[in-house]
Amino acid sequence: MKRRGYWLAMMVGVVMAGVVGCGQEAPKTSTPSGPAAPSAPAAESTGQAIVDRVKTPLDKARQVEGTLGKAADKTADTINDATQ
Repeated sequence: MKRRGYWLAMMVGVVMAGVVGCGQEAPKTSTPSGPAAPSAPAAESTGQAIVDRVKTPLDKARQVEGTLGKAADKTADTINDATQ
């Protein structure tokens, strides 16, 4: 019974803290305090640079995958020829 009373008191405390915390409003400011948004051309060039940095390794990986696929096909053909 003590455990049930403890958990009940704990839950009531959590709910009360949530109600009190949610009731407060954030102060409103007229000027933004964050950094200024980057200009569109700068953001676009940065985005393109990121795409290029990701794309280059992926292209190399696709080339290696193609080479390995060709080697696997050649090995399979060699095995088939040897068993027939």
